[in-house]
This record gives sequence, C-alpha cells and structure tokens, in this order.
Amino acid sequence: MKILIVCATMSERSFNAAMLDTATATLRAGGHEVRLSNLQAMNFDPVTRPEDFLAPKDPAHMRYDLEQRHAVEQGAFSDDIAAELDKLLWCDCLILQFPQYWFSLPAIIKGWVDRVFVNGAVYGGGKWYDRGGLKGRRAMLAFSTGCYPSMCGPDGINGDMDIILWPIQNGILRFAGMNVLPPFIAWSVAYKTENQRQEMLADYAERLRQIESATPLNFHHRDDFTDKWRLKEGVAPRATGQMGAASIRSS
Repeated sequence: MKILIVCATMSERSFNAAMLDTATATLRAGGHEVRLSNLQAMNFDPVTRPEDFLAPKDPAHMRYDLEQRHAVEQGAFSDDIAAELDKLLWCDCLILQFPQYWFSLPAIIKGWVDRVFVNGAVYGGGKWYDRGGLKGRRAMLAFSTGCYPSMCGPDGINGDMDIILWPIQNGILRFAGMNVLPPFIAWSVAYKTENQRQEMLADYAERLRQIESATPLNFHHRDDFTDKWRLKEGVAPRATGQMGAASIRSS
C-alpha cells in the first residue's frame, strides 16, 4: 500500500516521535511505500489565508470553500497546499498521528485538514460520505492521551471515546469517503514506565502489520437516509452518531 503519515510532534524525544519511528520502520518492513508530512518539522502553516490561492475567483469576498473549488479547476493552489494534496491523492491509506489536545486534533493537524481536504477534490458536488472524493482509501487515527481508559468509557467522566472521536472519524475522514479503521490509542503515556511504553510501541507495530486486513468501523451509507437526511424506517442505527436515533425518530 501507499501510506501517508501526517503527524504532529514537537520533540524528537517525545512518545509521538517514537510512534512515528515505529510506524515508518514497521510499514516499510512490510513492503509498504511510506510518505511523511511531519508538520512541525516542515513548519507547516495551519492558518487559512487568501494567499492559499494563486488566482482567486473573487478576491473582494473570499469564500474559502468556493475558492478551493476554483483552485482545483485552475490548478492554482499555493505550493504547500499543492504538495500536500498530491500526497493525499497519492495514498491508499492515511494515518493521522498526534498527541490528543482538548479532546481533539492539535491545531497544526486541524489546519492541515482545513487547507488540504479541498472542496472539489476531496468533497463537494455530491462527493461526500460513501461517495466522497477519497472513496476506497483507508484512514486511521493513532494518538497518545493522558487519559486512562476508564475515563473514556460509556460511563466515564470524559464520555465515550467513540463519541469524542466522532467529529474526526465521521466528520472528516468518513465524510471524505474513507474507510476508517479503529483508532490506535496510547493511553496515559505520561504515567507509564519505560517498559510499558515500549509495550505500547510493540502493540502499535502489530496493529500496523494488520492495516490492510483490519475491518473498518461501522458507518451508514447515504442510501440508509431519507431525502430529509434521517434514517429510514426499518434501518437499525449502527454507527456511533446514530445510535440514539431510535429514541428520537418521532421528534
């Protein structure tokens, strides 16, 4: 497979740097072709700007999504966006790897998504969810967190991790058409011994060896919904975001 790893790590001594080293070595040893976007090392700019477009359609009223679509048609993105979009469209599988910040992505990765998941290529014009522009590709989150697993269960103080990740796994990756694999989570890294951290890296390597065969998470197809975008009668909710649907059908 052709695999793109987009990562956020600020220190070569960090656990996320060790995760990145583990991923590149494991995947290449398995015969995969790997490309990296190490965003801090690249000094990637996560901020959307008018300068992202070399030939804007309407400089007087900048609609970022519409300018993305125009730039796709004209081939007129800034060099950094064009390079990252080429990597994204090249890959068979995308891994977003990061330390979890505030229940979500670090700003530098969210900014990468904002600038690189462009309207007209990744989504838009009817290309979304199982008809998205990245249909057929795989995607996986791999991240570290200070939380203990018990804090992120259905009855945990932070709420279920599946719900915490829904905006990323469904709202970004699945929305773009990707088959989303179960995430790899390195729990409570700061509170682990060195031996325990090495065990987590070994677990990560094993997960990556299965990246071609792993079963994706459950998401509904667009055909499961009515023209008002509600689940059709008789379609049982099976994805995290719709699991409460049965109780609100009459609302």
